[in-house]
Amino acid sequence: MNRHASLAITMSLLPWAPLHAQDLTIDELKGKIFDAHMAQKTFAGGLQFCGELDGTTFYFQPRNRVLKLADYHRSLDDLVRARAFNPATRRPWNPQDASERWEQVQRQALQDKENCALVASLGELEKRLREMEGIKEGARKRD
Repeated sequence: MNRHASLAITMSLLPWAPLHAQDLTIDELKGKIFDAHMAQKTFAGGLQFCGELDGTTFYFQPRNRVLKLADYHRSLDDLVRARAFNPATRRPWNPQDASERWEQVQRQALQDKENCALVASLGELEKRLREMEGIKEGARKRD
């Protein structure tokens, strides 16, 4: 008899399982929408260059322009060779400084590309959220 009771309880909970899974999806979608809005605000200057930000370039905010990674890497090498003053470290550029900066701008190039893709998908994300919330609301009305 105990097995039958647990089976009945399990079966009664099954109709709610898809709704709970959908809630997680809606929450994840809301999170992506929030991230897209934040990217829109924090990356506003770079958004005008999204056509160029393909992972091989990055947005250089101080000059409000896009720089190619390959050109930037050559410039870092030149700074090391010339032992130019590095204002961030308050000493001449060295290979370690250049390597750290190189890794940083490579990450930035990827982040810039992701920001552009995220902001570009904002309309579609909001549309999907409205559709999912409509489906959820329709399921609640039927119950």
